[in-house]
Amino acid sequence: MAEGESPTIARRRVRIAIREAREALPLTQAQVAEEMEWSLSKVIRIENGDVSISINDLRGLLNLLGIRDKAIVEPLLADARVARTRKRAAYAWWEEPRFRENTSEPFRRFLEYEAEATELRSFNVYYVHGPLQTPEYARALTGAWLDDEFTEAQVDALVEIRGQRREAMLHRSDPLKYYFLADQSVFMRLIGGLDIFIPQLQQIVELAEAGLFQMRMLPFDIVQTIANNGSFELLTVDPSHPDREVMYRENGVADETVENLAETRRHRKRFNQLWQAAMDESDTIAFVRKRIEDLGATSPGVEVESN
Repeated sequence: MAEGESPTIARRRVRIAIREAREALPLTQAQVAEEMEWSLSKVIRIENGDVSISINDLRGLLNLLGIRDKAIVEPLLADARVARTRKRAAYAWWEEPRFRENTSEPFRRFLEYEAEATELRSFNVYYVHGPLQTPEYARALTGAWLDDEFTEAQVDALVEIRGQRREAMLHRSDPLKYYFLADQSVFMRLIGGLDIFIPQLQQIVELAEAGLFQMRMLPFDIVQTIANNGSFELLTVDPSHPDREVMYRENGVADETVENLAETRRHRKRFNQLWQAAMDESDTIAFVRKRIEDLGATSPGVEVESN
């Protein structure tokens, strides 16, 4: 455990160790609850990271799970102490009432991890990645479902969250390594019309050139086969275990934060393969600039910034 380490990461290490040890035996959560004389909800909440586990509870649980090696037990106990006694260094803006009431629990958990992450990888098939969206683009995108699926308050919260994520990334003391991989359709789909889409593309170029992220595009004529994946995001949150990433994905009906090792490794492998097959950063930026120029030529009334 590193000096001054985040309680978020410490808590995550403990609960993952617990879950993996339980599954390896194997025991169900109900069986653990019965053996420990706990409620089932307590076991679920510990493994989900909703609550921290006490030192005494952890000692008993590790014994039940057959974890007795001091080289493993002591670091986990140290992590549990950090998770229970230290407070977050940064203000958790995503827990403000207007965000809590209008976003899902999996998404807020992902935002908590994002604040501590060292790397972010985003694969986008249809739309610009959230933190890169202008408010106008975000509202055009999310507001399309107003009344049917979203309330006005939800739309307002989701639009503001996109800007909050970007601002948090821009003002971090430890820069986030941010990789944005997009299908060509992301830069072709005129969300909101030209008045909204052209400034959106301009902001992408500006942020890329400012060093916020690296961007690559998968062109329509790519030869490599692309797996049938929807959009997803991967976070590296624990430098001591860089292969244990956190994934967030949504399908329009539901969303989830995924920490299953096999699942996150599979998506990271696919991301790496596609990143290598994609157009490089300079060619991608050149493509987006040309797209801006072409769209501006079709709509003289829209201001297009010169290079």
